[in-house]
Formats: sequence, structure tokens, C-alpha cells
Amino acid sequence: MMRAWTLPTLLLVCGSLAVAALFARGAPAAATALLLVFVLLAALHSPLAFPRSLGAVEAQRRSEADGRPIVYWRAGCKYCLRLRFRLGRDARRLHWVDIWSDPAGTATVRAANGGDETVPTVVVAGRPHVNPDPEWLRGQLTPST
Repeated sequence: MMRAWTLPTLLLVCGSLAVAALFARGAPAAATALLLVFVLLAALHSPLAFPRSLGAVEAQRRSEADGRPIVYWRAGCKYCLRLRFRLGRDARRLHWVDIWSDPAGTATVRAANGGDETVPTVVVAGRPHVNPDPEWLRGQLTPST
């Protein structure tokens, strides 16, 4: 779980150092704006930007029951972030598995991608799709989900 927070933590530390330097130079307005930018970047690259993750086993069980796709992702992945935001509210209709916090999820992604941890990997009806188009994925959602 710590790996998921490494990039956001580094962004906050670097941002804090830059903000402190700007304050020391007497530029509080610029420092405040820079702090907001770094906080936003840290939040976007953290697990907070994604729906609550499930374990891979639980996600597979739920997917079999309700037919919803499973998205395997990791924090800091720009393609995962792109998928999440382009899906908008529909992202909550999917089952999300953070491969850095779930070893079974990591194993599933590696099995689907020839040993690589390529994300986002989306499993729809038992078939893996690597970095699918968000519009295509939205079309895979049933109206009742």
C-alpha cells in the first residue's frame, strides 16, 4: 500500500520546499498558488482519485454476479487516471482493483499481459483488454448497472 502513496508524498514534499522558498523571497501569493497546484497534483496521483478498490477475488465474485467489468489500476498511472476521468460518473459502475495493494490483482494483470504489469487492464466477460477506450468501456456497461 505504501507504493501507492510514494508519488503523492514526493509531490507534497517538493511542493512544500518550493513554497517555503517563495515565502522566504517575499512572494506569498505565488507561494499559495504553487501550493494549490502541488496539492492538486498529489490528489490526482493518489488512490483518492479513484473509486474504492476491492480485492481481486472479491471483484471477480461481484463481477460474476452483476456482470460489471473489472478495472485493474495503480496510483500514479496517467492512463488509469485518463480512464477514470473520461468515464466520469460511470467509473463507479465498475469494480476497481489496485494492483499495488492486492497481490491477486497483480497476478491477474501479469497473467493477462505476458508477465507485465500493464494497466489499466479491464476484464469484460472474462476477457482482458489493455488500456481500452473509455467510450468503448462505457458501452460495455449494462443499463441496469
